[in-house]
Amino acid sequence: MSQGQPQRRRPDQSEVQEPIKYGDVFNVSGELADRPVAPRDAAAAQAAENLVLGENPRGGPAAVMQSAATYNERFGLVGHLDSTKVAREEGVTVTETINPDGNRVVTEKVAGQVVAQYVEPPVPMASPGGALDRDAITIGETLEASALTAGDKPIEQSDAAAIQAAEMRATGRNEIAPGGVAGVAQYAASVNPRDVNKTKLGDVLEDATEKLPADKPVTREDAKAVIGAEIRNSTNMATTPAGVDESQAAAAGLNQNGE
Repeated sequence: MSQGQPQRRRPDQSEVQEPIKYGDVFNVSGELADRPVAPRDAAAAQAAENLVLGENPRGGPAAVMQSAATYNERFGLVGHLDSTKVAREEGVTVTETINPDGNRVVTEKVAGQVVAQYVEPPVPMASPGGALDRDAITIGETLEASALTAGDKPIEQSDAAAIQAAEMRATGRNEIAPGGVAGVAQYAASVNPRDVNKTKLGDVLEDATEKLPADKPVTREDAKAVIGAEIRNSTNMATTPAGVDESQAAAAGLNQNGE
């Protein structure tokens, strides 16, 4: 072999695995560009998209971040509960404005830097009749129902994600209340794997209507957001029988039929 010809690295030769960083998938700069995409960052993006859009667009920032975070975690480059400091401190946000043509302009940011911006047609306003129905089942009531039907189930990450989505849909906020049901559920999901006395759904969701800072009747959009959050954070991509998501879906169907 010629001395001047470089050797091609063989596929089976060991090499240090590099994490997928924000700068690899988005047009960002500074500290964020050099940070690996972490699972908690992706979860925050999914929650923000669900709150504003009612879904996670295929190929959108949340989907990209989830794929990157899954890769990083699979190769042991980040932990399942890791988050990026700059993203955690400056936030993951989804905002919308209306342009002169009446279209909705959606802007998604991570740590203050734009990672996506796109235009969507206006969404028709739904009739408020069902929302004002005094007999409609609320999000808080469905959480309490889950405490009865699946109260003995130890809380896992998928449960915490579903509860977080439910609380955010109930309050209309892009964050969870400190010490609220979502915050307690998230803490329980993080300590349960190493705790003998595991916190269960019933421990957290009992009297949920009193613990939520706000509440509202369940809609199909709410149920869809909760189901999506649980599935995305489930190891087997499935929902919990009689869990938070199924209670939300059942209540949404009853509310719609009762309009």
